[in-house]
Amino acid sequence: MKELVEYMAKALVDKPSEVSVAEVTGERTTVLELRVAQEDLGKVIGKQGKTARAMRTILSAAGTKLGKRCVLEILE
Repeated sequence: MKELVEYMAKALVDKPSEVSVAEVTGERTTVLELRVAQEDLGKVIGKQGKTARAMRTILSAAGTKLGKRCVLEILE
């Protein structure tokens, strides 16, 4: 899951070297924390949050396939 989010984020931003994803695993839920450069934050979120929503949908679908619940948090 971590690799999936990292791949999607690096494809969107201007500074792919500053993309980092931290994975916090709980009993039932995995939280993925995405950090990007400040100037790339808007590209990851998208207009009205559409890009972020699409990334969360893809992550949710992939997690369902593995039987896990995954949550994406975009950190500043």
